[in-house]
Amino acid sequence: MSKSARYPGPLSLAEAKSKLVLTPLEDSRFHRDGPRANVEYRDLGMADASDGRISARHIRAIQPFGEETGWHWHDMTGHFVYVLRGWVQFRFDGISEPVTVVAGSCLSQPAGVAHNVIGQSDDLELIEINMPADYVTIECRP
Repeated sequence: MSKSARYPGPLSLAEAKSKLVLTPLEDSRFHRDGPRANVEYRDLGMADASDGRISARHIRAIQPFGEETGWHWHDMTGHFVYVLRGWVQFRFDGISEPVTVVAGSCLSQPAGVAHNVIGQSDDLELIEINMPADYVTIECRP
């Protein structure tokens, strides 16, 4: 069965609703301006490309995991984690066992669900995708 296109195209770059963005891998683009002291962040340019509809960050460990993040939730419609190296472990409200995401695995975290990051490998490296790009994190109890 053939499907018809849902979006107009092909388009020229001038007609496209999003921007063409290339974010090269440069260590100088990593920064520590984020919620966790044991990792550093690199913005992948998706917020600019999508007018704030989506964001993506490359996150990597820079020191051993010190303590759990504490229970919190994010005011967003989508939250995805793809682990490139190492592992990260979560607790989710409503699930009795920890959830471990290992290299090569992707976690689709339901929007608004309370969670707590309880562990990570010293070599953790991941891509985090959020929708929308601008959101708040709210501390809570499970």
